[in-house]
Amino acid sequence: MNNRRHILAGAAALAITAPLLAIAPAQAQDWKAKYPELTFAVIPAENASGVVERYQPFMDYLSRTIGVKVNLRVANDYAAVIEGQRAGNIHVASYGSASFARARIIGVKVDAFALDVNGDGTTGYYSVFYVKADSPYRSLEDLKGKNLGLVDPNSTSGNNVPRFTLDQKGIDPEAYFGKVVMAGSHENAVLALTQGTVDVAANAWNADDDSYLTRMLSKNMLKKPDGSLMKYSDFRIILKSEPILNGPLAYLSDMPADLKATIAKAFFDAAKSDKAAFDRLSDGKNMPWAPAKTEQWDKMIELVRFVDTLRRKRS
Repeated sequence: MNNRRHILAGAAALAITAPLLAIAPAQAQDWKAKYPELTFAVIPAENASGVVERYQPFMDYLSRTIGVKVNLRVANDYAAVIEGQRAGNIHVASYGSASFARARIIGVKVDAFALDVNGDGTTGYYSVFYVKADSPYRSLEDLKGKNLGLVDPNSTSGNNVPRFTLDQKGIDPEAYFGKVVMAGSHENAVLALTQGTVDVAANAWNADDDSYLTRMLSKNMLKKPDGSLMKYSDFRIILKSEPILNGPLAYLSDMPADLKATIAKAFFDAAKSDKAAFDRLSDGKNMPWAPAKTEQWDKMIELVRFVDTLRRKRS
């Protein structure tokens, strides 16, 4: 695949041009009989209690604004969100780029309608490899035979992009590292690193003050063996990927157009209509969502399929 070095940058650079759906006034309430409640799901980036604390005020806002109860589903893994949408049990989902690509690959009828926007106006992030700052590891070469922590098979920054990036360097993780540990969530991957279960961990990173690591540090979740709290300087990044397009919000394709328009409007109005609930989702880091089109993640489908070929080669 001669162009694979450009997959990430190409995906992150796609323009945001999707228009908002128009609501047909005469039919605006017809969908409520069929959809007396809606379910919103998020991929498991952090522990369940953290997700509920972060999202429940926003669920309350959505319920008030849309006019039906919106329930939060905290998925056990990324696949649960994908399968929930395939079964029609999850009406709206917050995806990572790779899990959204996977949903489309397996034929889930789902459409992206919004894209996360970072505080600086950009719409991308990175996959990074963390080591502890007091470790001797400063490069991938130093980590041969050591243990690597990944997140979930459908994680973008915690599995697919790390494998893609390592392949560019001629590294097969299962052959190069002593063990590859799937931690299940971004937080668990960081915990595995701090506890010594792994020597290097892949994770998502936006900026020095905006990552799952900084969120964990702000919640005093990370401690040294002597019980003292860890700081950002206790970690070192030894590898950073090319930019990755942020993940989308996506709803079921076959829902009524007026319901989808109502959902989209609620999300796009959130930053003004309930700023406190909106800011809580990202600790005030993000700007309002931007409209998005499903095709913006076509390059990620290409990347995920490429990573799939690597897995098939190993088996």
